Amino acid sequence: MASKPARSDRQMPSQASPDGEARAAQLRAANINPRTGLATDYLNHFNEAIMLLEMIPDIPECAEDFLLWYPLSYREHFMASHFKARDLAIEAYESADAGIRAEFDNITSAMTSILTAVGAAMRKVRQDKTHATLAEQATGWVKPLVALAGGIINGGAEADVDYIMTH
Repeated sequence: MASKPARSDRQMPSQASPDGEARAAQLRAANINPRTGLATDYLNHFNEAIMLLEMIPDIPECAEDFLLWYPLSYREHFMASHFKARDLAIEAYESADAGIRAEFDNITSAMTSILTAVGAAMRKVRQDKTHATLAEQATGWVKPLVALAGGIINGGAEADVDYIMTH
């Protein structure tokens, strides 16, 4: 299911003003996209689960490691992390455009649902072959969603064109 890149009628603070430029520089230095207010670091939470799922077909014991994975919201992820600018990441997320944040949250919610459902299914079966099949299916579903979420974080192609045209 393809998703259209987020488009917002609300503009991010003007980067032409000294305050806007300073804020954008602060966000960039913290690896937070100044146009979206989102950080790719949150995707590491999902990439960890994908990495474990990808290992299950070759190393069946990794299923137990995957079953230790649990969902974290954006805020929970940063509160539990050692991310140097975690408070800034949370504040930027909370002040991000509501449309962008809703699209991002919908995708991360879908990833969380898939991963928790696969975990529940794995807990009900004992066969390594079934674990491997579930892992391969989940990876195929979640990886494209991580890419979509990354596109939203980075503003998508449309946002890049808008930014270039206004600067």
